[in-house]
Amino acid sequence: MEFKLDVIEDKIEFFEAYDLKTLEKKINEQIENNKAILLTVHSVQHQSHILDESGRTYYTAVVHFKLKK
Repeated sequence: MEFKLDVIEDKIEFFEAYDLKTLEKKINEQIENNKAILLTVHSVQHQSHILDESGRTYYTAVVHFKLKK
C-alpha cells in the first residue's frame, strides 16, 4: 500500500453572516485551524448587502490562504 501526501499551497474559503462580529469569529476560527497545516492569510475580500425583504445587512467574505514559507 502506498501513501502519498501532497502539501496544500493555496486554499480559498467563503464566509457569511448577518453581523460583523459573527463573521469575524468564523474567520478567526478558520485562521487558527489553517495554522495547523501551515497556511497563513494572503488576502481578504468582503462585502455587505442589504436584503430587500427584511432590510437586514448580510456580510460575506472570501479569505485566500497560502502556504507559509
